[in-house]
Amino acid sequence: TAVTFSGTAGATFNWTNNTPSIGLAASGTGNIAAFTATNAGTTPVVATITVTPTISGCPGTPQTFTITVNPLPTVTDPADQAVCEGATVTIPAFTGSAGASFSWSNSNTAIGLAASGSGNIASFTATNAGTTPISATITVTPTVGSSPTCTGTAQTFTITVNASNPVTLSPLSALC
Repeated sequence: TAVTFSGTAGATFNWTNNTPSIGLAASGTGNIAAFTATNAGTTPVVATITVTPTISGCPGTPQTFTITVNPLPTVTDPADQAVCEGATVTIPAFTGSAGASFSWSNSNTAIGLAASGSGNIASFTATNAGTTPISATITVTPTVGSSPTCTGTAQTFTITVNASNPVTLSPLSALC
C-alpha cells in the first residue's frame, strides 16, 4: 500500500531504497505510491528505505524502515493417476516450498475422495458405479505465513477411475 510521510509543516521528503528488486524504485521524492511487490527467489527479501526530510534546503535527520517481501510458496505438480474401481489410491505427500502448507479440492467426489481437505491426501478406495471411466481434477494450493498469508500458484492433477466391467456370459448353446 502507499506510504505517506508526515513531519514539520513545509518539509519535503526524499527517499532511497537499497533493494529495487522488490518492485519499488531506487529513489524518489514525496510519498511512496502503492506498488506490486516482487520476489523471484525462494527466501524473503528485505529492503531498507531511508527517508530524509528537507526544509528550506536544510536536511533533517534521516529515518529508516524496512519492507520485507516474502516469496510465493510452491507445490510440486503431482502425477496424474489411472486406477481400477476398488483399487487403493495412494497420493504421494505434497512437496514444495519450505514451511508451506497445502489445501486441496476435488472436482468429482464420485471417485471416492472427499470434496476438499488440507495437508496430504490419505489413501482411499477408488469408486466408479458406472460402466465408463470417470475422472476428477484435484487442485492443490500452497500457502505460507499467517500475517500476511501468501498464496502460491495452484497445481492440478487428475485421477481417473476405470469401471470394473464384469463379464456377462450367455448360456451355452448345444454344439454339434
